[in-house]
Amino acid sequence: MFNKKILLLNGLLPIACCLLFASCSVNKAKIDNSLKKYFDENKVDGCFTMYNNATGEVLVYHMQLDTMRFPPASTFKITNSLIGLQTGVILNDTMQIKWDGVKRWNEDWNKDMGMKEAFKVSCVPYYQEVARRIGKDTLQKWIDSISYGNKNTNGPVDSFWLNNKLKISPDEQLGFLKKLYFDQLPFRKSVHEMVRGAMLREQNTAYKLSYKTGWGFQEDGNAIGWQVGWIEENNHVYFFVTFVKAPQKEVDMKTIRTNITNGILKQLGFFEGKK
Repeated sequence: MFNKKILLLNGLLPIACCLLFASCSVNKAKIDNSLKKYFDENKVDGCFTMYNNATGEVLVYHMQLDTMRFPPASTFKITNSLIGLQTGVILNDTMQIKWDGVKRWNEDWNKDMGMKEAFKVSCVPYYQEVARRIGKDTLQKWIDSISYGNKNTNGPVDSFWLNNKLKISPDEQLGFLKKLYFDQLPFRKSVHEMVRGAMLREQNTAYKLSYKTGWGFQEDGNAIGWQVGWIEENNHVYFFVTFVKAPQKEVDMKTIRTNITNGILKQLGFFEGKK
């Protein structure tokens, strides 16, 4: 976990992060309130955090939300994929699970599909079946081993990441992403590689952008959205987490989270291959 509160209380003085990362790089937390405009433009609340792996610098907008825990929604598909592959429930990223024949609101879900496609279209039924096949005890074991958020899997085995039991903070998501990228989670190297491959969404001569999105609702009915991942330019990697909180159910979260993330990344100088 990125302990950015301590950094702020010490006047943004650098501290060694040996307990955070094996590299023992030095972090500096920087608050950037100029990013607020991207949330205001979309009439939502939220936060953004980024970690520059080359310098150890952490950039944050809205520290309070950054350290609060929320349901992971479909970002949990990253962990579900890792555990499924590690345990052999998912043999590879093309192993198909048959459609159960139930028509759902998202037409992309209504067919047989493999893990990589299910990950891309965020197919809830696919990953619910994966969770059922893994089993609650095994899921709990692995969630405990990686210290994922509050580690709470109460409720049905196929929905605890959707029912406001399991929760994770944007700050914790950032640390988890870094471990995934550098093969530092307790899974086989091939498992790390396969999940990273599923996260890759854009690739060209200027940059590579990898992420997973999520969309859910809190106990009070407020909508929440995630976009978590990393961007690579000139062999440098930057990890980021966008979290969005909207005070209404009817919100175009898919568009909002993407607009906010892309707007912020563009302001920070990405997408041109110059970072």
